[in-house]
Amino acid sequence: MEESFVRHVELLGFEKRFFPSQHFVYMLMVKWSDQSEKLIYRSYPEIHTFHKSLKEMFPIESGQIEKKDRIIPSLPAPRWVDSQKSRENRRNTLAEYCHLLVNLPPHISRCKLLSSFFQVRPEDENPPAPNTLKRNETFVVSRELARGVASEISGPIILDTYRVIADFEKTSKHEISLYTDDLVEIVEKNPNGWWFCQCETKRGWVPASYLEPLDGPEEAEDTEPDYEGELHVTVQAYKAENEDEMTLELGQTVEVIHKLLDGWWVVRKGDETGHFPSMFLQKAGKRERQEAGRTNPRGQKPPPRRSTIRNAKSIHSKARQRLSQDAYRRNSRRYLQQKNPQRSTESPLREKKNQDNVPDCSVGELSKEAPVVPPRPNPELILQRCTDNTRNRVSLHKARSNTTC
Repeated sequence: MEESFVRHVELLGFEKRFFPSQHFVYMLMVKWSDQSEKLIYRSYPEIHTFHKSLKEMFPIESGQIEKKDRIIPSLPAPRWVDSQKSRENRRNTLAEYCHLLVNLPPHISRCKLLSSFFQVRPEDENPPAPNTLKRNETFVVSRELARGVASEISGPIILDTYRVIADFEKTSKHEISLYTDDLVEIVEKNPNGWWFCQCETKRGWVPASYLEPLDGPEEAEDTEPDYEGELHVTVQAYKAENEDEMTLELGQTVEVIHKLLDGWWVVRKGDETGHFPSMFLQKAGKRERQEAGRTNPRGQKPPPRRSTIRNAKSIHSKARQRLSQDAYRRNSRRYLQQKNPQRSTESPLREKKNQDNVPDCSVGELSKEAPVVPPRPNPELILQRCTDNTRNRVSLHKARSNTTC
């Protein structure tokens, strides 16, 4: 039986997602030769990577040998996202590209590479959305527009605009240099603290700690701490350079209790908490080495901490006060005791001795030196300090005792 092949691909719109980081995906309706229709979601980097693989598989048809022999449509790589401020004319929009692609000769349009790319994936049917308070934003293009002016389909994706609060000098070709008060548009917010931005004609990675939103000092993604903790394993060792950071070796398990936007998460191990680079962490219990590799774009180093960037004009100074490690430790200890009261005496998070006037006493110390039982007060003192109700009951009890005798 002949395998089904793609006979039509229609661009329906795009969707803005916030997990595992902010990014955009295009909604594609794929119609197969067996009359089935499937809705899939693909990001532009995925589509462009597929495009390059297709050119490598068919070098003649892609014009790599003779340009006149090219029949594979082109797909522009630069400025693949249109901003609110600028739109750039393209030779082929994504809708045109898909239309031309499926109408190529069968040895290309029905090849395994193309069919595999347009197959439905598990994440197409159940898109990841752990944050129920911040849903994905979907923008649908009308079918009349799709059939008519195809050049309008690729936009308008509205990107978030941020201000640069301090000069940043790039250290690799994958980064871009920025200057104070530059305005950049955020294409992707990577949880490791490196964000992919575009500033006029420049595009590249920038530390999130150098950027602030135009609307206010608080980013929506900067959530409250989760003191229950999420298990992660270190995929690279790190030695602390500041007092509030934590030194960990490769392969150690920790609990992440606060995911901060600058890529320095607060982790808990035993009775200690501290900041640690998120790009050196991988979710525990899952084989996600490749996923961990994608979390570290181009093998970059940890970004600078937000607390190290100084700018008097920055609205970050007006944001809420950041929690100290002592606050993280106290709140964690309190949470664990409320969750499991039996562990209150053996909590893994013991406060430091005499901190907040709370002595640090373990179970062993209590068993070695038990407190002395105070002497019982005499009856006269009890009658003197008790209530009238108690005094009357004692008098009645004495009267009954004398009658019995």
